[in-house]
Amino acid sequence: MHDDSLLTIGAFAARARLSPKALRLYDRLGLLAPAYVDEATGYRWYRTDQVDRARLVALLRQIDMPLARIADMVELPGPQAAEALAAYWAAVEERRAVQGAVVAHLHDRLSGRRPTMYEIRTVDVPEQAVLAERRHLLSDELPRWIPAALGRLEEAAAACGGVAAAPYVAYHAEVTPDSDGPAEACVPVADARAAAAWTEENRAGIVLRVEPAGRLALTRVTKAQVAYPQIVSAYDAVERWIAQEGLTITGPCREVYFADWEAASATDEVCDIAFPVG
Repeated sequence: MHDDSLLTIGAFAARARLSPKALRLYDRLGLLAPAYVDEATGYRWYRTDQVDRARLVALLRQIDMPLARIADMVELPGPQAAEALAAYWAAVEERRAVQGAVVAHLHDRLSGRRPTMYEIRTVDVPEQAVLAERRHLLSDELPRWIPAALGRLEEAAAACGGVAAAPYVAYHAEVTPDSDGPAEACVPVADARAAAAWTEENRAGIVLRVEPAGRLALTRVTKAQVAYPQIVSAYDAVERWIAQEGLTITGPCREVYFADWEAASATDEVCDIAFPVG
């Protein structure tokens, strides 16, 4: 290769302020391919106009951007790339805020501090016919799935005599970044017979079941307290109270949404954290 417009990998690495090892990695990952590779020797050659792309890839790697996202971003025009970078970093900061809250929660838990006080009580609930939709999903999917699923169920309930009581989400197993539940969205309906006919006719992933009468141990939380991990403190508090009272948990825990979520402020009470007990 005698093209003076191309640089050896060593010369290009020096110009881009990267190591040849990094350049080989970027090539292997499809982020920055050499302009020319000698088939006989395997030597790599780069164009000088690839320097900016090499430096951009290196900088994006420093902020832990996933490789697939880098590959997409370096192909975008400048303004679009800037928007993509802003969207990525906003998601990073949101994730870090959640992680910070988790650390604070864990610190309080491990140190034995329980700064938030919850008023816990029991209520009796009658037998209810409920339309339900069950899904295996991880915790980051819950904020989108819950309102969508409850919306579908409430729409179905409108054809079955209407919604008879506050909708809720029951958790049959842990929903975390690693555990996928399942979770079950439930809407009590006024007319069980009409609901049976509706589910038989539509078969839309929505089922009808009868929730037996029973007792719930619960605490009421605000919209701000529903956010993870604050909500974990409420669950822990109710479970401790149940144990202290000598009661037994008889079914999956649930979040009962009794208020208009969209209209509520951060300090408005919107949800009951509840466990069936006996």
